[in-house]
Amino acid sequence: MSRKYKFGDNDKLYFISFAVVYWIDLFIRNEYKEIMLESWRFCQREKDLEIYGWCIMTSHVHMIVGSKGRALDKIVGEMKSYTSRSLRKAITQHPGESRRAWMMWMMKRAGMKNGNNNDWQLWQQHNKPLEILNSEMFIKNLNTFTRWRKHMN
Repeated sequence: MSRKYKFGDNDKLYFISFAVVYWIDLFIRNEYKEIMLESWRFCQREKDLEIYGWCIMTSHVHMIVGSKGRALDKIVGEMKSYTSRSLRKAITQHPGESRRAWMMWMMKRAGMKNGNNNDWQLWQQHNKPLEILNSEMFIKNLNTFTRWRKHMN
């Protein structure tokens, strides 16, 4: 499968974004955000993921990442797979999740439309990795994360 955006050199830093299918506002609950943060900490410890900046929005995530070890596309793919399963479990078990049936229906619908999945999909397929070409680009993205995070709190 050819994509316009791909990870290239693993020694470079990348700005990545990935979104929940249909832009569902999943991350309005702190419990779901914490699943993302726990996954990132695990990937830092066990998979050589380097995180330089991040922002969890209500329906998507932005990060600046790198890795001196494993291939970034593999790390991000494994992270998305793990968080998809963990978030699905959290949605089904959260006692106060009033949107459960609707979200599960939407994610099942997305999974059925995608031949890469069996029956369910949480994340959109792409990550849109953009190589950070210079320090100005790095600082610009990092400052943007800082502004977004201030508005989210």
